Amino acid sequence: MKYGVNRQILLITAGAVWIIAGANILRIGIVTWLNTSQDWMFKIGEATVVFLLFFVLVFRRLYYKHTQRIEQKKERRNCPFSFFDVKSWITMIFMISLGITIRSFHLLPDTFISVFYTGLSIALILTGVLFIRYWWIRRKTLAR
Repeated sequence: MKYGVNRQILLITAGAVWIIAGANILRIGIVTWLNTSQDWMFKIGEATVVFLLFFVLVFRRLYYKHTQRIEQKKERRNCPFSFFDVKSWITMIFMISLGITIRSFHLLPDTFISVFYTGLSIALILTGVLFIRYWWIRRKTLAR
């Protein structure tokens, strides 16, 4: 590829995308959270369960998969969008579309959205932080 980015930039981009996505979902979750009147302690417990399920069972595995794939890239210049593979891009587009559809048509109650989005967003942000941390730790060996 004539114009591309190195592996370090792929890791930083991956981290930034995950953090930005998480921050956007957190904003929606907090706004919805503040507009519902359910018990806060119960909500915190539910959001923690959502966080643990997504982080432990889904996002942490994706983090390992993508960091390993990025580190094994042999090209010096890679497509800036190659921090995800095709399957992950399709999954992300599907999840974003599903979230927009659910909120637009009010398919789930706000009490669910507030808890689910808050837990999910924290898992996304933490995964983004892991990408940035991985880049920071490996920055000298990835420069080669």
